[in-house]
Amino acid sequence: MARYTGPRTRRSRRLRTLVDENKAKYFDRRPYPPGEHGRGRIRESQYQVQLLEKQKLRHTYGVLEKQFRRYYKEAARQKGITGENLMRMLELRLDNVVYRAGLAATRPQARQLVNHGHFRVNDSKVDIPSYQVSQGDVITLKERSKDVFPVQLAVDTLDRVTPEWIEVDATERKVTIEVLPSRQQIDTDVQEQLIVELYSK
Repeated sequence: MARYTGPRTRRSRRLRTLVDENKAKYFDRRPYPPGEHGRGRIRESQYQVQLLEKQKLRHTYGVLEKQFRRYYKEAARQKGITGENLMRMLELRLDNVVYRAGLAATRPQARQLVNHGHFRVNDSKVDIPSYQVSQGDVITLKERSKDVFPVQLAVDTLDRVTPEWIEVDATERKVTIEVLPSRQQIDTDVQEQLIVELYSK
């Protein structure tokens, strides 16, 4: 399972945005980039702006560079606007759907729960975090996994707004993909057009 294992708060500071919710207090303490010149005023080039936007999106969803490039190529092949296709593909990752449904506190935790085989998609075990769910798919927890501590804690304590494109039955631990999400329904704060411009060079 390839994943980022470096310092998380430093990563958020470098990207100038919080990408790990559970590191908010550390980021708020020092919201400027790390290093000796972190607080200095640096003139950003257009390339740097585009690169930061790409890194922000990549780290938000926990995707490594090679995998992100594959997502972009697939998005470019599909009909429609490339940036919106890319956002939709990332949003439909199984680990992200688990996170959005409120069954995990963070995306890394959702990724771990999926990887440990706690979830089923249409009654089939799926332990691949990057698995792409489709409209009409039903995601459930295994019977003996319904009350595992991280899931129970997330359901009891999180006050996260459920996206319009999924339906969640918290009691049964069941998530249904009602429709494919539109860009307006994805609240990730990123300008995907800058990423398209970066890869179009």
